[in-house]
Amino acid sequence: MKVEYVNSFYKATKDVLQLLVDIEPQRGEIKVVQDLGSNKDANVELAVVGDLKGTILFSFPKNMTLEMIKIMSGMEMDKIDNFASSALGEVANIIGGNALTLLSQHNYTCDIAPPRIFLGEYKALPVGNGKALLLPLSTPIGEFDITIHLNEGN
Repeated sequence: MKVEYVNSFYKATKDVLQLLVDIEPQRGEIKVVQDLGSNKDANVELAVVGDLKGTILFSFPKNMTLEMIKIMSGMEMDKIDNFASSALGEVANIIGGNALTLLSQHNYTCDIAPPRIFLGEYKALPVGNGKALLLPLSTPIGEFDITIHLNEGN
């Protein structure tokens, strides 16, 4: 997997979270994983199609999700409801769109499908004949992960 894939999603995540929530995520150690799976409370899956094909998975703990919603909307919440799920999906959608714009600077033309939100553990999906990269990120309001599985389309 090429470095521009990871860097594009990291830069987009950093820019969007600074703009929407006024926090700056710090990058952790990237790990190679065999599947897309998460034990975090809220997961958003973005399917990528075009010159690159694959899946991006954003995984957030409950407390961080609720704090982000509070910062963005001013609403105090105690559970991840439809409103919180929708807001989280939209944040991931904006990050995905920005990352694909950055990838277009490397001559990749891609699109994303509407986000799919999963509450609770996200069951592991094998990544076929490839590997995925898990990018852990830490912020003042919690730690979350982005799992990136992209391959050049044929």
